[in-house]
Amino acid sequence: MIEPFEFEAEGRTYTCACEPSHPSRTDAWWYFGVTGDRTRYAPFQAAAGDTRSSVQRRIVAHYSALLVRRATVVAYRPFGKR
Repeated sequence: MIEPFEFEAEGRTYTCACEPSHPSRTDAWWYFGVTGDRTRYAPFQAAAGDTRSSVQRRIVAHYSALLVRRATVVAYRPFGKR
């Protein structure tokens, strides 16, 4: 299992750790935090073939896509009106 680590990408510092999803469970998930964002994310389960490099790529891709979704403006349409 890979030890917790930090890395920088796209001007952000990511802190990553592989942990069980719940104290009573054995399945491990990759948790990460990002500077400037108070949320801690757990987007995917740990896999036997995970490497530090592969985890970094997946985390950066996940967080970049999340920022794109957050920035997308949804048009407001009142219910029942045309």
